[in-house]
Amino acid sequence: MRNDPAPPAMRLASTGTILHGVSVGEVLGVSTLADARLIAGGDGLGRIVQRLNVMEVPDILAWVKPHELLLTTGYPLRNTPQSLDRLVTDLDERGLAALAIKLGRYLDELPGEMVEQADRLGFPLILLPNDVGFDDILNQVLTDILNRQAAILARTEEAHRALVQIVLAGGGMREVTAEVAGLLRVAVGAIDASGHFLAAAGEAPQVARLREINAPGRTPAQPSGNGHHASVPIVAGGHHHGRIAAYSVHGTLTPSDVGILERAATVAALVITKQEAVTAVESKYRADFLRDVLTGRGGLRVAERAQAFGWDLERPVSVMVAEIDPDAEERPLQDRMCAAWQASVRKHDPRGAVAGFSHEVVAIVGASADPARVARDALAGISDGTFSTGLSRVASGVDSLPGAYNQALKAARVGRQLHGAGAVAHFDELGVYRLLSLVSDTDELHSFVRETLGPLASDDDAENADLRRTLQALLETNLNVAETARRLHFHYNTLRYRIGKLERLLGNFTEDAHLRLNLTLALHVLRMRGI
Repeated sequence: MRNDPAPPAMRLASTGTILHGVSVGEVLGVSTLADARLIAGGDGLGRIVQRLNVMEVPDILAWVKPHELLLTTGYPLRNTPQSLDRLVTDLDERGLAALAIKLGRYLDELPGEMVEQADRLGFPLILLPNDVGFDDILNQVLTDILNRQAAILARTEEAHRALVQIVLAGGGMREVTAEVAGLLRVAVGAIDASGHFLAAAGEAPQVARLREINAPGRTPAQPSGNGHHASVPIVAGGHHHGRIAAYSVHGTLTPSDVGILERAATVAALVITKQEAVTAVESKYRADFLRDVLTGRGGLRVAERAQAFGWDLERPVSVMVAEIDPDAEERPLQDRMCAAWQASVRKHDPRGAVAGFSHEVVAIVGASADPARVARDALAGISDGTFSTGLSRVASGVDSLPGAYNQALKAARVGRQLHGAGAVAHFDELGVYRLLSLVSDTDELHSFVRETLGPLASDDDAENADLRRTLQALLETNLNVAETARRLHFHYNTLRYRIGKLERLLGNFTEDAHLRLNLTLALHVLRMRGI
């Protein structure tokens, strides 16, 4: 705070809060201190006085508080004049505004070291006239402080009532910023957490300058009133949603102005909370409706109801399903996934549909859009966490959507099993896995695996699991023993021994092509485990 003059009645504390009171310079202007003289610390005239105290005991440091004007006759200092320079340092470290002292009765003069230290620290030392009583100073300065704070509070409350009425009448950020700009005659903007303007009001040149100061990527200004710009955060539900900022070309922002900005930020938090609640209800309604459509329970007038959301489901479309990968943190990622898919679909097909379900996001886009590109753009919008995406065949109408949804869902799950997290798979590209995924009786599939692979179907025995990997490699190389041995880093004779062991367990698969086909299919089913 030192060496930084402040405007009347306010200063920004180190914690970022606004301090209301009167400056030391203003205190020197009251009538009872007309004959007082500043003898050191002129750089600290902008320090804020919020309270007054009288020092007439030696251990005063235990009782002083920040932003106090400390009055003394010098009585407790009379026996220790050599420590007065240290006293200035101690008072400054405790955040005092200034020290006012009467000389002549207990102290004839202040040591030069004390005066020099006060000048270095910007800590005002005031010489009081002997004919002025402390009670007169206390009464006049405290009255001035209270009157100013009352005036600021009244103006702030009046602005708060006007802003609340805007919200009660259904207004939003645009109306809030317009009201504040009119009250303060400055440019005002509401800025979201990413630095983008939600609304702005005021004279065009000032608004342009406000946008420049608060451009994305620039460090936002702290709440202040000692210049052209002020900014206060918008906080709701413990979350930081952005800030309200103001710019005055005349540099006339006052503590009252900042107080109004703080009330505007509170009202803006109400607006955001209301919008989030409305958005959550609308999102749930859209998701419930789309889920009914994709499960064949949409009922009558599905296309007409979809048009109310801006969706066109009567044309040829593709369905996409994005499932969160198992190792991702689900809830925060789900919200970001929805936002990323909505942005991507709006870019490629404004008439497309997007909705978030409990574990997935479903999107429907026209056949003219490239679904793979839509999926890639959505994936690019997520900085952390991944999802696997499945794409369906083109569906000809609303009645075909349930089948297309099942295709996309299977493609997403099979694609993750085959290619890992973040895969993008089309149903038509799944090959034999597409046929296997169409078998609805999973018990029958598992029975086929057990009958075909026998003890190799389970991972309970490490040796059997290792033999199954050997079998997989043999089938992939079309029984090329030398190539399989190279892939598995086995000696040729070791692999020949393993082949003999496999044939004793499974049958003569090296000679029986039909058995090899069954074994290959069984291994594919195992790879689809959990689908």
